[in-house]
Amino acid sequence: MALFKSGNPALTKDTFKDLEKVAEDEDNVMTLQGTVNKTGVLLIAVLIPALFTWNLFATTLDFGTVMPYFWTGTLGGLFLAFVIAYNMEWSPVLAPVYAILQGLCLGGLSAAINHKFPGIVMQALLLTFGICAVLLIIYKLKIIKPTENFKLIVASATGGLALYYLASFGLSFAGVELPFIHENNTGGILFSLFAVVLASMNLVVDFDFIEQGAESRAPKYMEWYGAFGLMVTIIWLYVELLRLLAKARKK
Repeated sequence: MALFKSGNPALTKDTFKDLEKVAEDEDNVMTLQGTVNKTGVLLIAVLIPALFTWNLFATTLDFGTVMPYFWTGTLGGLFLAFVIAYNMEWSPVLAPVYAILQGLCLGGLSAAINHKFPGIVMQALLLTFGICAVLLIIYKLKIIKPTENFKLIVASATGGLALYYLASFGLSFAGVELPFIHENNTGGILFSLFAVVLASMNLVVDFDFIEQGAESRAPKYMEWYGAFGLMVTIIWLYVELLRLLAKARKK
């Protein structure tokens, strides 16, 4: 989920280099309000299929019934994320599909975790949107300034974490489990806390990316692209918060 230089490759400082000339003589340009609206659409696109798989699990209490949706959403969403990252002009069509796939994945997963730890999903959701709101305010007040060094540190740390997760996923097929990701000891909790902080820092760079896009008069479809990048980070933050809260409850 951490594809992009927010930490996110979709959202880098060079993204708008070749786009400014495209839109500078047109009225149909990227705006902050337009990006906010598109983000709202993507949130709804996540919510509807998430409710479907949530209810499916709640009816059966068997994760096997939602497993096909989980893997379809996980693998399909990952594939589409890469496609969108390198084909920005396709984002108006593919970003909503990406959101739907993520909803299929997250609904069943959230329901299963909430069944084991009642109330944990509501806690994770409140924390996710609370963090988003606080960081947006901090960003607008310029308390945190996403300098190039800040972006480089966030991107490097995100890339390293992504590689660690990828290695863990690959080794799991050989029965090898890397430390910290699933452990509920002090090291595991600190690891998840680090991931939450890193995802939160990515949000700051995402906000900066979207603001730069609007100021650069990027083409209108970049609203969808900016909203997509923001959704990637929000979903990542939510999953990391779920993991952190679950570890804390186990402990």
